[in-house]
Amino acid sequence: MSEDSNKKDKKLDLNKVEEPATEYSLEKKTDDSELHPVLVQLLEKSKKQHEQGLSFSHEEAMQKIKSKLPF
Repeated sequence: MSEDSNKKDKKLDLNKVEEPATEYSLEKKTDDSELHPVLVQLLEKSKKQHEQGLSFSHEEAMQKIKSKLPF
């Protein structure tokens, strides 16, 4: 009878799933020097467009989307 209980325990262990231990940190791990060069170019382009007034607010964007799509 003890052999049956050992088999059941082994089956239960096979179905057991454990998450690996992971350390989480709030510290910033990357800085701007580590960004991909294409991303840096896109960010610079976006900043220039914003300075030139070519950007629009969230509300304006939502109005444009609602006028195009039937929500």
